[in-house]
Amino acid sequence: MLGDVGFPELLVIFIIVLVLFGPGKLPDVGKAIGEALRGFKKALNEPQKPIGERSDKDEKSHDVTAENVKR
Repeated sequence: MLGDVGFPELLVIFIIVLVLFGPGKLPDVGKAIGEALRGFKKALNEPQKPIGERSDKDEKSHDVTAENVKR
């Protein structure tokens, strides 16, 4: 059902987006969507680190929050 999107449907979607955002905002909207897709793909392709292999930044942030909880 979703794979049956042809040229007429894409044209209608483009017109709706043009009416909603205006011609000046289209490059910004396209850039934001592209960056979001790039970030999503990057997150999918990166291997997850095991819990024992945290970076120094992660350990420091956990120490600070632990100190705040003790107070």
